[in-house]
Amino acid sequence: MKRRSFLKQSGQALAVPVLLNGLPVSAIARSSVFSNMNTDSDRVLVLIQMNGGNDGLNMVIPVDQYDGLANVRGNILLPQSSLLSLTDTTALHPAMTGARSLYDQGKLAIVQAAGYPNQDRSHFRSTDIWTSGSPANEFWRTGWLGRYMDTQYPGFPEGYPNAEYPDPFAITMGTVVSETCQGTVANYSMALSNPNSISQLIEGEPGSLPNTPYGDELQFLRIAISQTNAYGEVITEAAGMGSNMATYPDSNLANQLKNVALLISGGLRTRVYVVNIGGFDTHANQVANGDPTTGEHAELLLNLSNAMAAFQADLQALGIEQRVITMTFSEFGRRIRSNDSLGTDHGTAAPLFLFGSCINPQILGESPEISTNVTNDEGVAMQHDFRDLYGSILMDWFEVPEDDVRNLLYANFTHLPVIRNCSVTSTQPDLNADLSVGLELFPNPCREWATIRFNSLQEWGRVSVFDALGAEVAVVSNQRLAEGSHELRFDASRLAPGAYFVRVQLDGRAQTRRLVRL
Repeated sequence: MKRRSFLKQSGQALAVPVLLNGLPVSAIARSSVFSNMNTDSDRVLVLIQMNGGNDGLNMVIPVDQYDGLANVRGNILLPQSSLLSLTDTTALHPAMTGARSLYDQGKLAIVQAAGYPNQDRSHFRSTDIWTSGSPANEFWRTGWLGRYMDTQYPGFPEGYPNAEYPDPFAITMGTVVSETCQGTVANYSMALSNPNSISQLIEGEPGSLPNTPYGDELQFLRIAISQTNAYGEVITEAAGMGSNMATYPDSNLANQLKNVALLISGGLRTRVYVVNIGGFDTHANQVANGDPTTGEHAELLLNLSNAMAAFQADLQALGIEQRVITMTFSEFGRRIRSNDSLGTDHGTAAPLFLFGSCINPQILGESPEISTNVTNDEGVAMQHDFRDLYGSILMDWFEVPEDDVRNLLYANFTHLPVIRNCSVTSTQPDLNADLSVGLELFPNPCREWATIRFNSLQEWGRVSVFDALGAEVAVVSNQRLAEGSHELRFDASRLAPGAYFVRVQLDGRAQTRRLVRL
């Protein structure tokens, strides 16, 4: 039996309240994450996982594409008068007043159409891809954070905690550890339900173990239980010393974030927290019949938005908001066209949020293009590869060298300007510079050939073509470009008639346009 499976099954076998009391042994984890990034840093990353596949078009509404939306999802479309306007082209769902307040305070960034090439619409596989940072056609057994931890701490989990690193460096709020922190040998995250109620796990009597694979795994389990007990003590101490100064709504997500703020304020030196909110698989009854401003999705967005606002207000009142940034993510977006059950089916890319006082407040990217002839299976085309967000956070928040980021994620990593003020690197762009891609396609629709025109600086550029399902069907160009305007001639004759998307990825920005082949 493989160690990873052994640990999960052992955790299930031992997961009884008298032993665990909210701290299951399946939460085995510990490492000194990001030690190479400045060991004196007390910066924290919080991840909010939105399980189920969030309908980004119902959360961040492209107002400039409203007529197209009305044509393809009229049965669930929010009235334009109800939207919370952010810019001339972008608005939020009316339930998201908390997120709107963060935007008004300059503490919220929206990244349009985050996804990955060759989108997989399976919940399980797409979640694996988002948590591992793997390409869609490769199966990686480590998480994107766990992989970095492995490079810094060979031999883990033995030797932890210790005098230098007494605290867990990753915590998942809940009963199952996050795969983002999965290392080669063990998961660096521990699961925690209630920081104020932690009981010691029974470690058993010490003794010799057989020189067999079973003996090795049992020794590993003993180490994990001992670690968990040691971490439980420091967590309890931090919870007792911490406090909350904001009023939180009554929701599971808000309670998780409240506990995160409590532990940070109490002095726990954990670097990564993962919290969860489920229910986003809205195939039916996404909106209430007759009132699209209400329904299941509206309730989810209300809970998310109010929890975000309360958490940030708490961090500010506690005087620790410059130490924390938070990012949301979901395994995929929904399709552009709604179904007949007042819902939406599995799609491709979707917007995500980053918030905090050190986030560069912006809407990164442009409104997704909504055509009047959207096919039934068409999803929002990717503008930004989610791995570029991961890598940019590692670089600018945790001081990971760019070469290391490329090794941990992928060779074509492109830095994105998501961190401001608190950035400790020199990668911040001139936000006043003209960074327009200026992507144009003609003729469009086309038959045999299409011309792709765009602007670049002296930078690397990748020009790709994707189909309506998010599969990359052609790479037109992938090379360093001279400054100025560029025109590429694309042979579309080998493509089947239908809708495609041309994506131009440059340093720090990207643009996607719909191309129809007749």
